[in-house]
Amino acid sequence: MNGAESPHDDDVVVVGGGLAGCEAAYQLAQRGLRVRLVEMKPHKRTPAQTSDRMAELVCSNSLRGAALSNAVGLLKEELRRVGSLALRCADETSVPAGGALAVDRERFAEAMTRAIEAHPRIAVERREVTEIPQGRPVILATGPLTSDALAASIAAAVGAEHLAYYDAIAPIVSADSIDWSRVWKQSRYGKGGALRGERAAPPEGAAPPERAASPEEAAERRDDAEAGDEAYVNCPFDEAQYKAFVRALVASEKVEARDFEDVRYFEGCLPCEVMAARGEQTLSFGPMKPVGLTDPRTGRRPYAVLQLRPEDEAATAYNLVGFQTRMKYAEQLRVFRMVPGLEEAEFLRMGSVHRNTFVNAPALLGPAMELRALPGVHLAGQIAGVEGYVESAAAGFVCALLLAQQLRNEPLRPPPPTTALGGILTHLGRTQPSYQPSNITWAHIAPLDPASGRLRKRARYEAMAERALRDLDAWWAAG
Repeated sequence: MNGAESPHDDDVVVVGGGLAGCEAAYQLAQRGLRVRLVEMKPHKRTPAQTSDRMAELVCSNSLRGAALSNAVGLLKEELRRVGSLALRCADETSVPAGGALAVDRERFAEAMTRAIEAHPRIAVERREVTEIPQGRPVILATGPLTSDALAASIAAAVGAEHLAYYDAIAPIVSADSIDWSRVWKQSRYGKGGALRGERAAPPEGAAPPERAASPEEAAERRDDAEAGDEAYVNCPFDEAQYKAFVRALVASEKVEARDFEDVRYFEGCLPCEVMAARGEQTLSFGPMKPVGLTDPRTGRRPYAVLQLRPEDEAATAYNLVGFQTRMKYAEQLRVFRMVPGLEEAEFLRMGSVHRNTFVNAPALLGPAMELRALPGVHLAGQIAGVEGYVESAAAGFVCALLLAQQLRNEPLRPPPPTTALGGILTHLGRTQPSYQPSNITWAHIAPLDPASGRLRKRARYEAMAERALRDLDAWWAAG
């Protein structure tokens, strides 16, 4: 089938069963609307997908920092307070993550799928949508992996070429194949046992439940210090090992883009070999930075580290954090087995690259996340230009909320601009010379009143978070 309508008696059609689509469908249904959620799996998958469940997390299992002193931590707390399905399922399926929220991705997807399929006002239809459906209203939440046919339909409708960049995912290794005598547990700046010289040791039949930093390591570094636990597994490099590893990354064979593809990577998720090519020390100041870490075997900070994060609650598999890649598979095996502790690693998933599609939201979307050129067609999630799991769910929530207000003929009541949820709309409406997807940042949230005085950064963020939750609660209660 193509984009033709099915005989369901729907109020809203939602296309895409990812985080944004599931959140939007659930919020609309909770408000009494009948929803048809159309998902192309299992009939068709993108190269990055491996499961037929909805809300599949393809890049990482981390939802990033939990502390209210960083913007994504605030966004998660706001979503909890307004009844987000994604945050409820994430909290129910969380795994040890230090100062961040990470989930068992299979259990998370199962919980999301179960909630959607069991809702009495949501009908799930499994088919590919190849053009914008004719019925209105419709929410397009097909994410960064929107199919070529649907992307072309959107581009034709808005009269402007859709934008695309390339994203990459990191490999996953079996916990049993890690040489635990060569690695240790410790969060950056943590205060747990590793700082007292304890070594990591795998329990019977499995590795210990650790977790490594997300791509937003700078934002999470503060959370790790507060958490004071042993959240990460560290593979240490001396100087010679590190430089040889960097040379191997740069010289490795890569999967090349096709001639007609314009490859533009998102700076927050660069392939490791792209970072390595920018300079010999780039990785040591990025995902391999050793600051805040002490090797218990030497009592000193290593020259560099590669960190691992568990993929499931039982910690049977680990993600190479920050090492998304476009190297050919054989090269990944050769190069990543240079990592101390991974010499005999069994790779359960290889790294790969995939396209990420989004529109120029400030130019194309109205205040209800509706295409100005196509009234009744709304965009939610990463296709609208947000970046990240939490932001995608938040965009689905906000889109559904505004659409429900429209359908009830109510004035639009978006979240206040002082909140992180309001910051999602601020980013989508903020004109830029070259619009790019973005994670939530404090720059998306209205600044404090100058009368508050000059505060240090940490105190300023805490004050903004306190104000955001106060304003959110008042806004929510008045709705």
